[in-house]
Amino acid sequence: MNLIPLFLVSLAAVGYETALTRYFAVAKWSEYGYWVISIVMVGFALSGVVLALWRDAFVRRMPVLMAALPAALVVTAAVGYRFTTTNPFNPLQLQNPATWEPQIWNIAGYYAALLPFFFLAGLFISLSFVRYADRIGRVYAFDLTGAGAGAASVLGAMYVVHAFSLVPLLLVPLALAAVFIRGPYRLRAALAAIFALVAAEAVLLLDDQAAYNDFKAIYAPLHTPDAKILASVNSPRGDYALLDDFTERVDTDISNNAGMLGVEGPPRSFGLYKDGNRIAALPKQSPIASPYAQAALDALPYKLIPHARTLLAGASGGFRTAEVVSLGASGVRVLEPEPELFRIMRDGLGPIQKLPPSANVELRDSGPLAGAADGGLYDVVDLSADFLDAAETNATAFSREAIVSYLHVLAPNGMISIPVSIRDFPVYALRMLSTVRAALLTAGVADPASHVIVYRSAWSVRILVSQDAWSEAEISAARTFCDERSFDLSWYPGMDVAKSRTDLYNDLPAVSFDKGEVESDGPDDAIADEARAVLSGEPTASADQFNLSPITLDKPFFYAVLRLDQIGTILKRLEILPQAEVGALVNLAVLAQAVVIAVLVLLVPLAAPARIRAPGAGVLRSVIYFPALALGFLFLEIYLIEKASFWLGDRTSGFAVVLTGMLVFSGLGSLLSERYAARPRHGMTLVAGVVAIWCLGALMLQEPLILATLNWPLVLRGGLLLVLIAPLSVALGLPFPLGLNRAGTGGFLPWAWGLNGAFSVVATPLANLIAREAGFSRVLMCAAILYGIALVTFPAMRKHSVWHELSAPSPAAD
Repeated sequence: MNLIPLFLVSLAAVGYETALTRYFAVAKWSEYGYWVISIVMVGFALSGVVLALWRDAFVRRMPVLMAALPAALVVTAAVGYRFTTTNPFNPLQLQNPATWEPQIWNIAGYYAALLPFFFLAGLFISLSFVRYADRIGRVYAFDLTGAGAGAASVLGAMYVVHAFSLVPLLLVPLALAAVFIRGPYRLRAALAAIFALVAAEAVLLLDDQAAYNDFKAIYAPLHTPDAKILASVNSPRGDYALLDDFTERVDTDISNNAGMLGVEGPPRSFGLYKDGNRIAALPKQSPIASPYAQAALDALPYKLIPHARTLLAGASGGFRTAEVVSLGASGVRVLEPEPELFRIMRDGLGPIQKLPPSANVELRDSGPLAGAADGGLYDVVDLSADFLDAAETNATAFSREAIVSYLHVLAPNGMISIPVSIRDFPVYALRMLSTVRAALLTAGVADPASHVIVYRSAWSVRILVSQDAWSEAEISAARTFCDERSFDLSWYPGMDVAKSRTDLYNDLPAVSFDKGEVESDGPDDAIADEARAVLSGEPTASADQFNLSPITLDKPFFYAVLRLDQIGTILKRLEILPQAEVGALVNLAVLAQAVVIAVLVLLVPLAAPARIRAPGAGVLRSVIYFPALALGFLFLEIYLIEKASFWLGDRTSGFAVVLTGMLVFSGLGSLLSERYAARPRHGMTLVAGVVAIWCLGALMLQEPLILATLNWPLVLRGGLLLVLIAPLSVALGLPFPLGLNRAGTGGFLPWAWGLNGAFSVVATPLANLIAREAGFSRVLMCAAILYGIALVTFPAMRKHSVWHELSAPSPAAD
C-alpha cells in the first residue's frame, strides 16, 4: 500500500490553493480569494463525478494514469499560475456599469486557467480512494495529513520568499510524487515529471509576470520619480515594503486653520505597505517632531483632560505616540498588536531607528482588549485613526464588548476616543454610535446620549464616550476647540440640530442610497440629523437602507453596513461601494455558483444509476449524509479560524494553527475509524455526541476563556487552542471514512467524494454570510445540527462488504 504520492499531491494541492489566495491578496484584493476556494472544490467535485460515471474505464488504466498525473499536475499548475498572473482582471471596472462585461470574461479566464490542475489533483485523490477502497481510513488519513503539511509548509515558506514566488516551490513535491510511484511506469513517470518541472520552473522564474495591479495603494507612489523600496519583510501575515517617495506624509486629519494657529503641517515620512496596502507612516528622523498635533482632530480629549494617563491603541508607526506625548499626556501605554509595526518600533527597519526609550511611554504588542484586561486606570482610552485598517483582527477593538472593557478601566471623568472614517459612507459613524449605545446600556448607563460627544472634519469623525454625563463646561470647551479649528460638532447633550446647520464648517449632505440623490436643501450634517435617534434607539432613515446593528465579538464586521435583502439597490449603486463592502457580494456570487454546481454534481450521476452502482436504499441517505459532513466540517473550521484569530491577535496565526491542527488531528481520527469498521453507526453516534457537547461548551465558555487569557504568552494561547481543537478534530476525522466504507468500490465511492467537494464549495460563502447576518454562534449551532442530520442519515448497510466487491467483476461502463 503506497500512499506517499497521495500525501505529496495533497500537500501540493493545499499549498497551491494557499499560494493562489495570497497572490490575490497581494496583487488584487483579498476578497477575490474566495474564487480560489471555489475553483478548488469545483475541480475536486467534477473529478468525483467523472470518475463515478466512467469508473471502470479509469480503473483499467489506473497504473498509467497514476504514473502520468504528477507530470500533468506540474504542467497544469505552472500554466494555470502563468495565465492567472497575466489576467487583466480589474475589480474597479467590475463595479462600473460601463466596463463590467469584459471583467466577467476575465473571471471566467481564472476558472479556465486553474480548474485543470484541481480537476487532476482531485482525480489523483479519487483514484487513490478507489484503489485502496478496503483501507479508506488510512487513505483519508494520508490525504488529510498531507493537506495539513501543505498548509504548514507554505506558511513557513512565506517567511523566506515573496507571495509571488510560492508557486514555483510547490511544483517540487508534485514532481517528487512521481518518484514514489510504483509499478512498470515508475521510471518514465519520474523522467516526465522532472522534465516538466525544469521547463515549468524556467517559464515561471525567468519570465515572472506577477505584479501589483494599478489600483493597489502602492502602485502610484511606487511609480513616482526616484521612488524606491528601502526594505522588505516576507511573512505569512503579509509582504511588507518600506517605500520612500515624495508623496508620503503622516496621514492625520489636520485643521484647515493650522496656519492661523501657528502650527506646521504633518512632516514627510516613509510609507509602510502590507500586501500593497498602506498601513502606516514611519518617521524619517528620531525623535519624532509633532507640532501639528495641536491642530489635529484627535487632540480634543487632551484639551479636556490635561496630563492624561492614556491607553493608546495603535502607535501609527510612532507618530501617534509622539502626538499624544506632545499634547501633554503624563503616561502612555501604547498597544501595537500588528506584529511587524511592533517589531519596527522596537528594533528598527532599514533606515528607521527603533523607538527611543521614554520614562512615560510603555510599548506592548497586545490588542486593546488585552490591554484593558491588564488593569490600571486611564483618563483617556484612545484608538488611533489608522488602527482599524492596520490589521484585520483590529475590528474587534470597535465591538460592544471592547467598549465595555474600556469603560471599566476609565478613571472618574475619563473618556474613550473612537475614530470613524466617513470618506466612503457617513453611515459608518451611525453604526459606531449604535455600538456605543449598546455598550453604555450593557455597562448600566440609562441615558447613553448624555455620555456621548460627536465631532468631525470633512473626512473623519471622533466619538467621545465619557464615564460620566458630559458637563456644560466640557461641552463649551469642545465647542471652542471645534470653532478654533473649523471642525463641526455633530452631537452633544442638549444640541439644537436645526440651529447647528447654520454654523457648519464642513457640509455633509444627506444622500439617499436608494435614489442616489442628495436630499438636503442647504448646508447639512447627515450625522447630526440622526445621531440623537440612534443614541436613543429610535427608528432612523438610514436604518431602512443600511445595517446599523452593533458590532460585537460574535459579529465583528465593521465594514458590513449593506443590507443584503436590498440586493437590487446595492447592484444599482455598485460603482460607489467601498472596497471593504465588496466581500459580501463576492460571497453571494460564489454561493450562487456553488449551489448550481452542487446540484449538478448531485443530479448528473443519478441519471446513470447503473454506472455508479448506487447502494440501493442507501442513496437518499448518502446524498444527505456526505453534503452534511462537508457543510458541518467547514462551518466548524471557519468558526474556529475566526475565534483563534481574535485569541492569538493575528489572522494568519489563527488560520495556521486551526487549519494545520484540524487536518492533522482529523487524519488521526481517520486512522481510528478502522476500529469502528464493525460498528460504524456506534462510531457516528460518538462523533455526533462529541460535536454537540463541544459546540455547547464553546457557546457557553469559549468567549469568557478567551477574554480571561488574552494576556497569556502567545505560545500558551496557541497550545491551549490546540488542546481544545484536538478532541473535536479527531472526532471529525471519523464520519467520512465510515460513510465511504458503506459506498463499496463502484462509482458511488468517487461520487460521494465529489458530493463532499461540491458542498464544500457551498460551505465557505454560506458560513461567511451566516456569520455576517446572524453571528458566528449561529454558524456553530448550524454545524452541530448538520452533524445531527449526518447521524440520522448515516448510509444503510450494503448487502455485500467491500471485500466481496473487490473480487467481484464490474460491468462494462466505458
